[in-house]
Amino acid sequence: MSAPAAPARAPRTAAVAHRGDAKWGWLMAGPAIVLVITFLIAPFVMAFWLSLTNARLISPNAPEFTGADNFTRLLGVQLLTLDPERDAAGAIVLDEAGAPSYPSIRSFTRNKETFPQYAGMQEWFTVGLGDTRHVVLASDTVFMKSLVNTIAFAIVIVPLQSAFGLLLALLVNRRTRGVNAFRTIYFIPVVMSMVVISILWKFLYSPNEGMVNSFFSAITLGAFQPVDWLGNPTTALPAVMFMSMWQAVGFHMIIWLSGLQTIPPELYEAAGLDGAGRVAAFRNVTWPGLRNTSVFILITITIAAFGLFTQIDVMTRGGPLDATSTVVYQAVQQGFRTQDMGYGAAISVVFFVLVLIVALIQRRLTREARG
Repeated sequence: MSAPAAPARAPRTAAVAHRGDAKWGWLMAGPAIVLVITFLIAPFVMAFWLSLTNARLISPNAPEFTGADNFTRLLGVQLLTLDPERDAAGAIVLDEAGAPSYPSIRSFTRNKETFPQYAGMQEWFTVGLGDTRHVVLASDTVFMKSLVNTIAFAIVIVPLQSAFGLLLALLVNRRTRGVNAFRTIYFIPVVMSMVVISILWKFLYSPNEGMVNSFFSAITLGAFQPVDWLGNPTTALPAVMFMSMWQAVGFHMIIWLSGLQTIPPELYEAAGLDGAGRVAAFRNVTWPGLRNTSVFILITITIAAFGLFTQIDVMTRGGPLDATSTVVYQAVQQGFRTQDMGYGAAISVVFFVLVLIVALIQRRLTREARG
């Protein structure tokens, strides 16, 4: 009579193997986890703690916990509505220029007893509706301008830089003589130091002997009047935008080019047999094949745009009249140059939250586009 068969132990063996694989997985990921904790998570926790204190870079006094005071000072915004002054008869009082006369804003911001909500604030911008003026006050107008400049820079740079990068990639994707030379020429600005490029373009934008003014003067036969590109609040930020786009477009050209070369040529042949022209082939073959590449480029350009610092620090120092100041520049300015580490850390925390929100929105939109 044969002995009974031994019970199967396959499930236990599989569980043991799974635990073994998990241990090896954690062991292999250990160095990366340590690096992430050391250089990402720990610094952010320390920055958040500093943002709740009045810590200074060089001070004999120990930091004191101040709670959300730095964030209140940073993000404080109030709306002040001003009606025109009227005389005893109820008529609007006019100033010397014939415009309606309004109460002084300082009578509100410096009157702590009567208007404590406006104390210490400054005028950010004013909107007029009829005879009424709506004045937006901010506790830190420089930071608010920096925030607007950063968002404006990203809104302009992200679509233009990605579009020009794709255009260059389409041009150099052809099999013609000398195409490798053009790829190298377009990519050279990427490998150069941003400090060197910023200094170079600062000379190019010079109002007196700059090549930009000389070029426009030459093509207009002297009719063009020289412009102080970096000294004019209207043109300073667009000038920095143009230089930044020129410097980085070669990098994204290479990324687009790598995506183009992953599209099978058979798809273009099939599209040609169906009678599709270049525009139809781009819409139905090229662009769908670049969907994952476009997501990567969108994220990288956005992160770089929000982190704008070197160009501003070298070319404009945030001026003129804070027209080119950015969030990162203000964080460095407050944290190191004015040595207010607590306030600089608060700016860094706000910047992190801003980038996180933008990244989550991009992820949601790109996921819906792919889905």
